[in-house]
Amino acid sequence: MNQDASPSLFSEQGPLARAIDGFRPRAAQVEMAAAVELALHDQIPLVVEAGTGTGKTYAYLAPVLAAGKKVVVSTGSRNLQEQLFHRDLPTLARAMEYHQPVALLKGRANYLCLERMALLDDAVPGLSPEGLADLQKVRRFAPMTTSGDVGDIPGLPERSEILPLVTSTNDNCLGRDCGHYQDCHLVKARTRAMEAQVVVVNHHLFFADMAVRDTGFGQLIPDAEAYILDEAHQLPEIAGQYFGQSQSSRQFIELARDLRLAQKVEARDMAQLGKAADQLERNSLDLRLAFGLGAGRGQLRPALARPEVGQALARLKDSLGFCHEVLKLCLGRGEQLDQCFERLIGLRTQLESVTRVEENGYSYWYDCSRLHVGLHKTPLSVAERFSAELAREGVSWIFTSATLAVGESFAHFCADLGLERCRTLQLDSPFDYSRQSRLCVPRYLPETNGPGRGRVLADSLVSTLERVPGGSFFLCTSYQVMNEVAEVLRARLDRTILVQGEDNKVRLLEQFGQDGRAVLVATGSFWEGIDVRGNALQCVVIDKLPFSAPDDPLLSARLEDCRRRGEDGFARVQLPKAIITLKQGVGRLIRDVEDRGVLVITDNRLVNRAYGADFIRSLPAMPRTRSLAGLAEFLSTLE
Repeated sequence: MNQDASPSLFSEQGPLARAIDGFRPRAAQVEMAAAVELALHDQIPLVVEAGTGTGKTYAYLAPVLAAGKKVVVSTGSRNLQEQLFHRDLPTLARAMEYHQPVALLKGRANYLCLERMALLDDAVPGLSPEGLADLQKVRRFAPMTTSGDVGDIPGLPERSEILPLVTSTNDNCLGRDCGHYQDCHLVKARTRAMEAQVVVVNHHLFFADMAVRDTGFGQLIPDAEAYILDEAHQLPEIAGQYFGQSQSSRQFIELARDLRLAQKVEARDMAQLGKAADQLERNSLDLRLAFGLGAGRGQLRPALARPEVGQALARLKDSLGFCHEVLKLCLGRGEQLDQCFERLIGLRTQLESVTRVEENGYSYWYDCSRLHVGLHKTPLSVAERFSAELAREGVSWIFTSATLAVGESFAHFCADLGLERCRTLQLDSPFDYSRQSRLCVPRYLPETNGPGRGRVLADSLVSTLERVPGGSFFLCTSYQVMNEVAEVLRARLDRTILVQGEDNKVRLLEQFGQDGRAVLVATGSFWEGIDVRGNALQCVVIDKLPFSAPDDPLLSARLEDCRRRGEDGFARVQLPKAIITLKQGVGRLIRDVEDRGVLVITDNRLVNRAYGADFIRSLPAMPRTRSLAGLAEFLSTLE
C-alpha cells in the first residue's frame, strides 16, 4: 500500500464515501489512518489516543484491509467486539471490495459444550425453576445453532445458573479425547480463526492465549503480522490477571459437581467417590465463610494468618487429598473420571502456589463475592513480560483508546506495558465542547468520605436533574453511594430511576433510551463502553474523582513497591489511573456532533487541590462554572 493511500481511502470521492451513507472525511481520522499505515510498514509500535468521534475503528481497519496483512484485532468489551465483527468489518469489506475470510473468536465460556450437555441428559443436578426454564431454552437452541454462541440464545440471562453446566472450562474440557471433538463449537471457531485473515478477539482471550503459549500447550489465536489493541487503557490490568495466577472456590465446587456426574455415569458402585465430592464441596464453602460474610477484597498474607482461615484452608487441602486417593482407585474406568483426576492434580498444585505468599514481585490478595472466594497472585508489573512480546520480529503493534494520555503524556501507559521505543499520537475529538457542553463543580459539597454523602448529593442535585429535558447518568464510585442516591431520587424525583444490578446492562440501557427522561444510577461498569446518543442522555453526574480505594490490595502492593524504589506512588500509580478513569466517565456525555449536555463533578478536590489541574488538563475544554444555578440557563437551551 502506498504511503499516500489513506487520504484517498477517506476522501469525499473515495470508496468509503461511495459505499457508506453520510460518510464525511475527518482530518483526525485521516491522520490516524496514515499513522497506522506507517506502523504497518516500519513496524515501530504506535500508541494513539483518539478522542470520541474521531472514527478510530475505520482509521485502523481500512489501512490493514488495504495492506492485505493477517491481523488480530482485540477489544476490551464484548459490545465493541460484536460491533466490529457484525457492523464495521462488513461495511468496510463491501466498500473496499475485500474478500478475505474474517472470524470472530470468543473465550470458551461463550460456546455450548456438547459433551457437558450430553452429561446433563444422564443426570440433571438440582436447579431452581428459573434454571430449569433456562435449560429448556438451551436445549431448543442447540440443534439450530451453527456457531454455538450462548449469547445468541433468546432470553437467556447473562448470569444464568445453567451456563456453567452447558459450557466448558480449561479444567473440565476433555480436548481431543472428547467424543464430540469433531463437532465441537469451540474447535470449529478456533479453526475458522486460524484460517481467517482478520480475527476479532477480546483482551481476556488475547492474554489467555499468551499465558497458554508460555506453558507450551499450543495456542488459542493465530499468529499475525499486525496486532491492533483497541480500548488499550485496560491492557495493564487485564495482563496482570493472566501473567499471575488465580483460583476460586468455584473451581473446587465445580469439580465436586463433575465428580458426582462422573460417578453416576462411570462408577455407580463407588459410593466413596460421592462422599469425597460432598466433603470437597462442603470445605470449599467453609473456606468462603472463613473470610467473613461481606463481599470485598483484601491482602491474602494477613488473612491466611487468621486461625479460622488457616484451619479452613487446611481442611480443604485434606479433602483434596481424600479425593486424590479415591480417584486413583477409579483410574481407567472412564474419560470423565480420568479427566477429573488430572484437574484435581492441577488444582492442588495451583492452590499451593497462590497460598505460598513469600515470593517478591507479586501482590497476594483475595476477593469475596456472595458465594465464592478467589485467591490471587498478581505480578506488580507486566512490562518485562509484555516487552518480550513486542520484540517479536516482523510484527506491527497498534494501541488505541479514547483515554491513554495523562495531559499530553503517554509515559504512564508506555511504562506499564514496557513500550520503550514507540511512536505516539494524540488526536482531539472533533466535537465542539465549548458549544455543546458545560462543566460544573458545585460549591458547598460534603466531604468525599462523609457519612450519608450520597443522600446529601442527591438532595442537592434534584432541582438540577429536574431541569434536564432528557435523561441523566449518575455515576458513582461505590455501591453504598449508588444505593443512597437511588433511594433519594426515587423519593423526590418524578422520573424513572434505573439502578445498576436491578436488571442486566443491556436491558437497563434499552429502558433508558426508550424512556428518554430517565436517570440511571450506576457504578464502575457504566463508566466506559456505553454509547447513548441524542437527547436520551443530556447530563452526567460523577460523584467524586475515581481514585482506587486505599485498601485495594493490588494498589497497596504497587505503592509499597514504588516506596522501595524511591518513587512517588501517588504520582506514578494513583493519579494517572484516576485521570484515565475520569476521562472514560466524562466520555459518556457527548457522543455525536449534535449532542449537547452538562457534566457535574461533585468533588471539591478538582478545584482546591494542586493535582486537580492535572485532571482538568486531561478533560475536554468545557466552559466551567461553580454554580448549579449557572447551569440553568444552558439547560434551558437543550431540547
